Amino acid sequence: MKNNFNHPYHLVDFSPWPLTGAIGVMTLVVGITKWFHNFNMNLMILGYIIVILTMYQWWRDVCREGTLQGKHTILVSKGLRWGMILFIVSEVFFFLSFFWAFFHSSLSPNMEIGLIWPPAGITPFNPFQIPLLNTIILITSGISVTWAHHAIMENNYSQMSQSLFLTILLGIYFSMLQLYEYIEAPFSIADSIYGSTFFMATGFHGLHVMIGTMFLLICLIRHLNKHFSNSHHFGFEAAAWYWHFVDVVWLFLYISIYWWGN
Repeated sequence: MKNNFNHPYHLVDFSPWPLTGAIGVMTLVVGITKWFHNFNMNLMILGYIIVILTMYQWWRDVCREGTLQGKHTILVSKGLRWGMILFIVSEVFFFLSFFWAFFHSSLSPNMEIGLIWPPAGITPFNPFQIPLLNTIILITSGISVTWAHHAIMENNYSQMSQSLFLTILLGIYFSMLQLYEYIEAPFSIADSIYGSTFFMATGFHGLHVMIGTMFLLICLIRHLNKHFSNSHHFGFEAAAWYWHFVDVVWLFLYISIYWWGN
């Protein structure tokens, strides 16, 4: 039976992926708990497999709807834009809570941490070593993703591929340096409020970098499959917005926690 619609809205088809996604996430959380308590990773690995398979198939369906089936009309695209904007606003408030905790503790350190900041016994990172290098990497990646956006607007296929690939490499490089910094850290998340705020803020930012890198990688794969044009590329635009947000959060993290916090 063929459906004819006289409106520009996208009425989403029946999909199993929200259900399988919920089952996968529940399995993953229970598996992580089991790993923490019983040191058994089997259920956690199963949860990861279900989540990854769901992500792949759900994103595949969305790409088909927008690229091949023409369901992402101008009005639907406008709704997607507002959705992404509101999502980034929610992320801003998410990170605001970590900055609030950091400044609350650092501007008025209490007696338990020696009335000083950083607390007694904490050796903070030198802000002019790996943190500064990571700042340069993320600023450079922000430039390269903007270059990619300009390239797609001008229908420059090769420059779009090159600049997007460079951005992904810089994102991976940043994550590797962050991992090295964590391994070499002279304090842990259990070391007073300094360790808690430092690892929560930088750790969640690192998670966002990995998510953003994956977002851009999907966009590169879609670009190589000719999914984007100069007038139809919101998937990439959303990834670029997200990446710029990650850049700006890192600048605030670097200035406040790494530099001023020392």
